[in-house]
Formats: sequence, C-alpha cells, structure tokens
Amino acid sequence: MAQIDDSTRQFVTERAAGLCEYCQSAQMIVVYVEIDHIIRRSRGGTSEADNLCLCCRGCNSFKQDFVTGIDSETGLEEPLFNPRAQDWDDHFEWANDGARLRAKTAIGRATIDRLRMNRDDVLSARRLWVQAGWHPPVRGKFPAQ
Repeated sequence: MAQIDDSTRQFVTERAAGLCEYCQSAQMIVVYVEIDHIIRRSRGGTSEADNLCLCCRGCNSFKQDFVTGIDSETGLEEPLFNPRAQDWDDHFEWANDGARLRAKTAIGRATIDRLRMNRDDVLSARRLWVQAGWHPPVRGKFPAQ
C-alpha cells in the first residue's frame, strides 16, 4: 500500500481549506479527517494529488469504494460527486437552517444518499455548530485551528 507523504497531505488539506470536500465539515470541528482516494486504489485509482481529497471519517466510511449511488428522484445509478472534476456549488447547497445539505442535481442526490450526509447525528451536530457560528463554512477560507 502506497503511503501518502507529508507534503502531499499538507497540499490536499490546504487545497480543501480544511473542509471535508463532500459534506464541508470543518477540520477544526470534526473529530477526524483523512485523505481519501476519490477512486480507490482497488479500482485502479492512484495516490496522486488529482485523485485525493480531504474527507471526514463519516463521509469516508459510507463512501467506501463506491463510485456511484442511486438518485432518489429517478432511481437511476449516478456517479458520486468528484471534488477534483466538479464544483461543489453546482451540486449542493445548504438549507435555510444551515444544517441540512440539499442536492441540486442527480449527482448531488446520489452522493448525499450514498454518504448519508444528512443522517440524524450529523444534523444534530450541525445545528449546534450553526448556533456556535461555526457552520455553514465559508468555503475557500482555511478555518482557524
């Protein structure tokens, strides 16, 4: 198994501005973030920076090695959001309360469902983060540690 060196880890973290590139949880408020292979090595993905993203443990544990999910509106299989090839704002937005993530596209719906990005425990945490002024994040700005 190829190790990801410290300089690549730092690059990926800074490129993501310290946010999970799927659910946008800030590194400073989640217990653990990790470097994720967008396309798992078991599926032919590499450990090059263009196949890596910053990912919270929750998103990563539900993503596993999946590259697709089911669109809840059409029932069709759709590719998961790829943070290296797609813009987050094209596929996702925050509900008015700042806690619930909403999909704008089939890719967004498939990703939210596959990664269970609006599960009850996450929604409860986000509501507290909103009250504390930590959420939703300001994308593109590295959060204070």
